[in-house]
Amino acid sequence: MLLIKRIIFILTLLPLAMCQAADEKYKAGEHYDILPQQVRTASSDKIEVNEVFAYTCGHCFNFQAELHPWVEKLAADVDFQSTPAIWQPKMEAYARAYYAAKILNVLDQVHMPIFEAIHLKKRAFKNEADFAEIFSANGVDSKKFSSAFSSFGTTSMITQAKSRVRAYKVRGTPEMIINGKYRVSTTSAAGFSGMLKVAEFLIDKERALAAK
Repeated sequence: MLLIKRIIFILTLLPLAMCQAADEKYKAGEHYDILPQQVRTASSDKIEVNEVFAYTCGHCFNFQAELHPWVEKLAADVDFQSTPAIWQPKMEAYARAYYAAKILNVLDQVHMPIFEAIHLKKRAFKNEADFAEIFSANGVDSKKFSSAFSSFGTTSMITQAKSRVRAYKVRGTPEMIINGKYRVSTTSAAGFSGMLKVAEFLIDKERALAAK
């Protein structure tokens, strides 16, 4: 009778042990980093995934092929965002073009064409005129682009992006920040697919915490 009780007790612990094993599939400090301080997200009602990228980054360009299908399949409780990294002054023009496109609601029209122009056509973008050409070629009114490119709204978004990237402790691009708490890189997660898998794990982790 005592043996049966012991067996039953062990069996009741198995699901807990399995859950703990699943939780330990990806470990902090090994597959992802915990930020020293949580960074405010765009929406407190959703789990935010923020891609930190740079148009000039070849890895970021290659990542898009895996990222876009993944984003399309995200659940309704996940809010996907992107933040252009600005390591040095010359990168600000790229960030300004990104936020101008966001303000004009034309990211779908120009985001990949900018990437492709840089990495496939080897084009260099230095100023507003360079970006105006590619925006116009993809159906965006030149005057509207010029207004958005130099607008206060775009400048404000750039200031916020710089602050976020510093708070994220970003070490390179691309990286993903989950709910302002966790940073995932291709190095820690072993490639693009690994980064997305770790991101999914952390999304589930945040979802479980919210349900408690």
